Amino acid sequence: MRRAWLIYNPAAGRFPAGPLLGRATRVLANAGWDVQLITTEDKFGLSKLASQAVLAECQAVFVAGGDGSVGRVAATLAGTQTALGVLPAGTANVWAQEIGLPHLDYGHLFALEQAAARLAHGNIRLVDLGECNGQPFLLWAGMGLAAKVVNNIGPRVRWEKLFSVAHYATTALWSSIGWEGIELQAHASGKKWSGRFLVAVACNIPGYAGGLAELAPGAQVDDGLLDFWLIGGESVRDVVIRVVQVFRGTHVDAPGVVHFRAGEATFEAEINMPMQIDGEPWVMESPIQFHVRRRVLRVLVPADGTSGLFLSPDLPRHES
Repeated sequence: MRRAWLIYNPAAGRFPAGPLLGRATRVLANAGWDVQLITTEDKFGLSKLASQAVLAECQAVFVAGGDGSVGRVAATLAGTQTALGVLPAGTANVWAQEIGLPHLDYGHLFALEQAAARLAHGNIRLVDLGECNGQPFLLWAGMGLAAKVVNNIGPRVRWEKLFSVAHYATTALWSSIGWEGIELQAHASGKKWSGRFLVAVACNIPGYAGGLAELAPGAQVDDGLLDFWLIGGESVRDVVIRVVQVFRGTHVDAPGVVHFRAGEATFEAEINMPMQIDGEPWVMESPIQFHVRRRVLRVLVPADGTSGLFLSPDLPRHES
């Protein structure tokens, strides 16, 4: 019997997922998993519990929470034999969207047990983690308007998460008033780009903005590269134009947009940078160094529906 811990963050998501986790746990148990359910609201406690699960020789840690919780556990499990599984109980659940899992909301009340059923007999993949000044990330790390919005939103009470899209859009609108972008230099592979940008971000996945848009089409999580996007602009008008371009997918070839792929890059600015890392607020000093730790994290994914996200095949069963 395979052993796993299920770590639940009750502060995550639009409504409490706790009453639904018993059903998900039973699904895993019926599939041959010995699951221990542990609850913590301490974001630092997530990392500690993940470390303890590794020491307990768990084959997997399932996280019932959002992308911030997933990112913290992913950083801890990197380089170990313990795989990450996600039961999408957060607000956006972008990683879950990328691997084809429905997220928990009032239209998908059985999403957690459905995710458990698909992951219980799922495959294991090895994926990259990015690092930003030593801080690991699974999804993205970036600066500019999106980071400003994340830092301005701060901790949200549950009722605000019910209107997360409207809340984010309103905050973005207010944050863009008077916004003039950031002066930035980026260096990678012997090349340099400089200018004033609305957004500068390193992506490990295609999705962005809570999964509502595809910023980095073609990004793969195990190719040893990050997709860097520098989106030029310095006014509210530019913000509106760029948002429309990103949602329509026309930003890829738009003037003033820089895209490059690299295993390492450096961003330089004259001030400390508010940032978002896997959707969590941070502030970092310049220069900001990015690099990839290739294929260091084991993740559980459904057996179908994720081929475009990966370059390499599943691990053989005897290795997983």
